[in-house]
Amino acid sequence: MKKRLLFHTIKKYINHKNALIITGMRQVGKTTIMKQLYEEVDSPKLWFDFDNPLDMLLFEDIDYNNIYQKLKKTAKSADSRLYVFIDEIQNLPEITKIIKYHIDHYNVKYILTGSSNYYLKNLFPESLSGRKFLFVLPPLSFQEFLFFNDKITEVELKDNFNKIIKEQNRIDFEKRNPDYENYIEFGGFPEVVVTEDEETKKAILKNIFASFFEKDLKILSDIKDIRELRDLILLLVPRTGNILDITKLSSELGINRVKLYSYLEFLQGVFFLYLLPKFSKSIDRSVAGGKKVYFADTGILNIIGKVNDGQLFENAVANQLQSFGSLSFYNQRNTAEIDFIVNNEFAFEVKLNGTVQDLKKTVYLSKKIGINKSYLISKNYNDLKDTIFPMFL
Repeated sequence: MKKRLLFHTIKKYINHKNALIITGMRQVGKTTIMKQLYEEVDSPKLWFDFDNPLDMLLFEDIDYNNIYQKLKKTAKSADSRLYVFIDEIQNLPEITKIIKYHIDHYNVKYILTGSSNYYLKNLFPESLSGRKFLFVLPPLSFQEFLFFNDKITEVELKDNFNKIIKEQNRIDFEKRNPDYENYIEFGGFPEVVVTEDEETKKAILKNIFASFFEKDLKILSDIKDIRELRDLILLLVPRTGNILDITKLSSELGINRVKLYSYLEFLQGVFFLYLLPKFSKSIDRSVAGGKKVYFADTGILNIIGKVNDGQLFENAVANQLQSFGSLSFYNQRNTAEIDFIVNNEFAFEVKLNGTVQDLKKTVYLSKKIGINKSYLISKNYNDLKDTIFPMFL
């Protein structure tokens, strides 16, 4: 079974005292990574799936010492360190207190998955403060897409990791372009990526979207009117890549701003979408207004509604650039804009057909804000210097 890039990062911490928590959208491969980590452990180990109520029974004892002794007996552990793997931790909130106690008193190593940061971020700050490493697993990057489809090797995948600017040429562009078209249309969910039939891909994406409403919405929130959230998502689709006008959005939905902010927080917390802040040291980045909206997966975006080619491409590039660090955008009083700034170091302007004028404008604006590395990301091929093609990101 192929390994995600995040697997190799998490593996480095497998012997550290802290609990390892893998979160992210449903069906991005969290359980698979945890199973792969399970296979790496030679010490006494146990596996629990909290989607199964029977697997929770052992942890319902009020005496945490008794729970440890039962775990140790079940694993047939003598003096060796015990490793406990738990899938879908959000189904038993009180488990975090047990985990903290077992880490502090028995050096138990916990490896966990949880389907939503919305829940985990509220649960873990106090319960596991200083005793956890939290990892977010996104849908597949395009390089992982190629790897999962046997287009590049694992060595090539690792070599490409953390390189924003890669070697690129016309031959490789033409070779990878059909794959990239497939990637931005159907997205990066592993099951979708390895499925060949397009109608089946769409059916899987519809199921993933349905499970969001059936599980995440019911388990992880107290939202009463599902239709309001659905309508908000539908209103956000045509706004993809645009700055949100909170007042106008709340008016169209017929709800107040406070409620709208809570919905946006929830959608970000379950990794369904994200709001990109402006490049500014003074802006309050906790406020949603003035931010641009993007969906976490272009396949899900295409299932929900339709956007134009430029919006879809920009959303795909945003998702790709996120793996390289913090992302923002620059807006000069609504008269000029730089699409993406990575780590306050690299500036990128995204165009379907990049031109010399686009590049010159980006270079000029970037220098005004102290960024000297400027690039054009073009979907179609050109011979311009400082142009990057998305299949090489």
